[in-house]
Amino acid sequence: MKQIQATKVKRLCKTHNTITVNGMFPGPTLEIKNGDTLEVQVVNKARYNVTIHWHGVRQMRTGWADGPEFVTQCPIRPGGSYTYRFTVQGQEGTLWWHAHSSWLRATVYGALIIRPREGKSYPFPKPKRETPILLGEWWDANPIDVVREATRTGAAPNVSDAYTINAQPGDLYICSSKETTVVPIDSGETNLLRVINAALNQPLFFKVANHKLTVVGADASYTKPFTTSVLMLGPGQTTDVLIRGDQPPSRYYMAARAYQSAQNAPFDNTTTTAILEYKSASCAAKKCNAPTPIMPSLPGYNDTNTVTAFSQSFRSREKAEVPTDIDESLFFTIGLGLNNCPPNFQKRRCQGPNGTRFTASMNNVSFVLPRNFSLLQAHQQGIPGVFTTDFPANPPLKFDYTGNVSRSLFQPVPGTKLYKLKYGSRVQIVLQDTSIVTPENHPIHLHGYDFYIIAQGFGNFDPKKDTSKFNLVDPPMRNTVGVPVNGWAVIRFVADNPGVWIMHCHLDVHINWGLAMAFLVENGVGELQTIQTPPPDLPIC
Repeated sequence: MKQIQATKVKRLCKTHNTITVNGMFPGPTLEIKNGDTLEVQVVNKARYNVTIHWHGVRQMRTGWADGPEFVTQCPIRPGGSYTYRFTVQGQEGTLWWHAHSSWLRATVYGALIIRPREGKSYPFPKPKRETPILLGEWWDANPIDVVREATRTGAAPNVSDAYTINAQPGDLYICSSKETTVVPIDSGETNLLRVINAALNQPLFFKVANHKLTVVGADASYTKPFTTSVLMLGPGQTTDVLIRGDQPPSRYYMAARAYQSAQNAPFDNTTTTAILEYKSASCAAKKCNAPTPIMPSLPGYNDTNTVTAFSQSFRSREKAEVPTDIDESLFFTIGLGLNNCPPNFQKRRCQGPNGTRFTASMNNVSFVLPRNFSLLQAHQQGIPGVFTTDFPANPPLKFDYTGNVSRSLFQPVPGTKLYKLKYGSRVQIVLQDTSIVTPENHPIHLHGYDFYIIAQGFGNFDPKKDTSKFNLVDPPMRNTVGVPVNGWAVIRFVADNPGVWIMHCHLDVHINWGLAMAFLVENGVGELQTIQTPPPDLPIC
């Protein structure tokens, strides 16, 4: 059972009434095996609506348990409860769970670890220890107030005050060094770090001083192992790495800080640290004059070259079953926008650039969530007027996406538009960043599916020459893709999971602005290709 409740949490010298699960921050780690069925009762004792999303879980036919509010369910109201029931099948590695309602996921999150079935083992040597490393983002304020203020003013929300590792900011912040996270290691050991970017709005670099990391999995799919000194994870992404205790026994910082690809946008430029501590260098061993940890040198904030080299190192471990005959070839622009100040708004409500309000869109549609029904409920019960199914397959207007874009294209159209997919259709989507307002690396997450990332590049996608770059042999399988700044990514999947599935940018500030759309995947033939009936305790609006 998870109880959502306000708990006193002290960080950066200040105590806040923080929304947590069971009073724990980060929330409890769930450890299961491939094939297990989960039943989690969520009781809402907080003063906000809440839902829980099981990030990366396929939810085959159990869309009612996916969790995004007003998409697959209405929120759990204060005092209410809902039981999430689903089976994890064919997925192994690290996923995570988080609130999917307003900005609650700033503090309501935890790891979801899926081990191999009984009698099966990892496709790499069994690590001596395993440690979840949750990268988070902390506001010295109530995150809900931060997003509400931004919604009022139309400006960008205040940036965070700290990053955290397992909810602790670390030695470089005030009032924090007593609680810094310590990760133990012994000489000669090989350990597994399960790194999760649970930050709200910031892609992050991660590095361990003097230690190489061997990537063996990402988003609960195994990868061909590769060795690197630095990771970059967009919010929503996970990366499993092996680390060897092959350095002189001492204390080494593991550190994370921003990868900031948007130009001239304010961001939190602080650095969070934890300590990798060799047993013989620990406080106990040294009677507490333990050595000062060694600090890694992190990439520059805007080091896109490092990000590109890293993301191009990913390959599926086995030959991939990539769909080749494509039924639905889609092209989605993704990016920001600016709405002109509505005539009935006062100046203080239009504090975006030059008296505008920030917005965002896919294919020039700024996604609006319904308020009285969830999309899945409206679809299942045939309730009219909640959504339409005319989301455009291509941008309504072709333009130089990554060039100088005319101001006339900055204002998207608000709408609740879904794109219909027949059961079993083979889908390809080109995700194209735009330079409207500013180009940026967008972590795009698709609910209910894993997908293959068959290519990525910079500039405008050109089907004539870029098709030759497609990897149809061993592309990585992910649930969240970092679309390169001023560039594009191509993903493929088979629509074999009926329901309503949102695809959105995992920078929460961009979801609020409408950087999302949803697929309506129709039922196929027979029970196994049909979404289950809604559970009796599904919250109603």
